[in-house]
Amino acid sequence: QVQLVESGGGLVQAGGSLRLSCAASGRTFSSYAMGWFRQAPGKERELVACISGRGVTTYYAESVKGRFTISRDNAKNTVYLRMDSLKPEDTAVYYCAADDSRILHTDTRAYDYWGQGTQVTISS
Repeated sequence: QVQLVESGGGLVQAGGSLRLSCAASGRTFSSYAMGWFRQAPGKERELVACISGRGVTTYYAESVKGRFTISRDNAKNTVYLRMDSLKPEDTAVYYCAADDSRILHTDTRAYDYWGQGTQVTISS
């Protein structure tokens, strides 16, 4: 069982930056691939970025490539999402999720554990 708690959301102006954190419980954090997803009102939840258990492999949605960076610190059981050059269309609830797999998955259905989400609002 893995429990995930996100933090770091907030309200920023377009062009600004935020760093989201997701703290995980459990002693086997490095065995989980981790993903950041987001869901805007009226839209489906979508993958933003994901990272392999040891942090060697990452994947980004096209919409955030070059602006967002996912990273993890397995010693701290934490995964991060650094978001730069934020746009109003990045406004959403952001969720972190854990996948008990060696393969990076982009489908929400592959992820076994989810946090409660943190609101990110970008003003124009």
